[in-house]
Amino acid sequence: MHQLNQFYINGQWVDPVAGADMLDIVNPATEAVIGTVALGSEADVDRAVAAARAAFPAWSATSREERLALLGKVMELYMARQGDIAQAIHEEIGAPQWLATGRQAPMGLYFMKSAIDALKEIEFSKKIGNTEVVSEAMGVAALITPWNWPIGTVAGKVSSALAAGCTVVHKPSEFAPLDARIFAEILHEAGVPAGVFNMVYGAGPVVGAALASHPEVDVISLTGSTRAGVEVSKAAAPTVKRVLLELGGKSPFLILDDADLPSAVKECVVSVMVNSGQTCVAPTRLLVPRVLHEQAKAIAAAVVAAMPAGDPTREEFKVGSMANRPQFEKVQKLIGLGIEEGVELVAGGAGLPEGVEKGYFVRPTVFASATNDSIVAREEIFGPVLTLIPYDTEDEAVAIANDSPYGLAAYVWSCNPARARRVAGRLRAGMVRINGAQTDPGAPFGGYKQSGNGRELGVYGLHEYLEYKSIAQ
Repeated sequence: MHQLNQFYINGQWVDPVAGADMLDIVNPATEAVIGTVALGSEADVDRAVAAARAAFPAWSATSREERLALLGKVMELYMARQGDIAQAIHEEIGAPQWLATGRQAPMGLYFMKSAIDALKEIEFSKKIGNTEVVSEAMGVAALITPWNWPIGTVAGKVSSALAAGCTVVHKPSEFAPLDARIFAEILHEAGVPAGVFNMVYGAGPVVGAALASHPEVDVISLTGSTRAGVEVSKAAAPTVKRVLLELGGKSPFLILDDADLPSAVKECVVSVMVNSGQTCVAPTRLLVPRVLHEQAKAIAAAVVAAMPAGDPTREEFKVGSMANRPQFEKVQKLIGLGIEEGVELVAGGAGLPEGVEKGYFVRPTVFASATNDSIVAREEIFGPVLTLIPYDTEDEAVAIANDSPYGLAAYVWSCNPARARRVAGRLRAGMVRINGAQTDPGAPFGGYKQSGNGRELGVYGLHEYLEYKSIAQ
């Protein structure tokens, strides 16, 4: 049993200020309680922020070389414990072993390297005429991370903030505390100075709200739902701190009429079903030319049939469980509402997958013949659910793609690269991938509209933790 009853503050593992409520850590694939985690209070936040504030002057004065050396040591220790991190993610969010080992745990290294490369590249001083423009660390950074790709967001945010010279207070998701604990242990072993990194477990409405409203926090970065982003923004407004939000998405996947249909549909379906649909950039709206819609339905159904959901310890199951009960209940409800609304169900549906009797599993589901105003086309379901939407013209496809409160990612598939690039330029999204291409780790990650503001990764992500001072002489 995992007993996470202490927080990491000022270089030490410490007890909560007052008696903390304990939350069960549940393996969502088995529904077994595998440990407990303490939930912090405002007093715990005050103590962590005070430690970060006290450590800021010395840390912000360190050289580029000193920060590079420390982050390099963190990466080295991370690699040594990558197996432990994968196992933690496998247990805490029900990720299949292949996914936890091959995608989830390596993402932390991927994002840390992005921060290190950015630190090597960034200019902290630039001359503009008679003025020197100096980039300085913003101050204390509060970082709130999610449960769906936990270690990637933890490592990415923390590495960028530290690289910029900020000190950190981290609140991991209470549904994914195990990998965050390991990362804190890695930072401690690497020799991160006391107070430079601090971690407090807790619920969003308590610890998250206290961080957002705290007058000694200079910048807050949240990856989570749009609802959570709104609440953080409201809480942060009175102190006028910088707010960085990486929020929800309902990303469109545009298959143009000249595309290789089987390849395109398979790419879309697999991208949605990986991590049980719990991916903010998942292409959950598949836009298909009306004349190809029936073929696309058949291909999608066949791909889903080869991706059954079940026991994440067994290789034959490609889709794991939902990460927690509230998410499981939300996804089941939205699937039911889609069926009630009369959207065509091609595969899956409500209820547990065949042969599954326990765990928060959802049947990989495909809806089709939908309009863009249907509930399954509007809501970010955040589960293994794909909706096919037919269209007649390229202009209509672009209009449907942009007709969403979100604008995180978009996807285009065409045998004509120039045409695909032209369509990509018309899409209101922060990231567009053409024909399955992956974005470079140095490119900015973030979205338009209700998908958030600010950017993560690379030099763009590092700049979010910097202030700019103009010195004329």
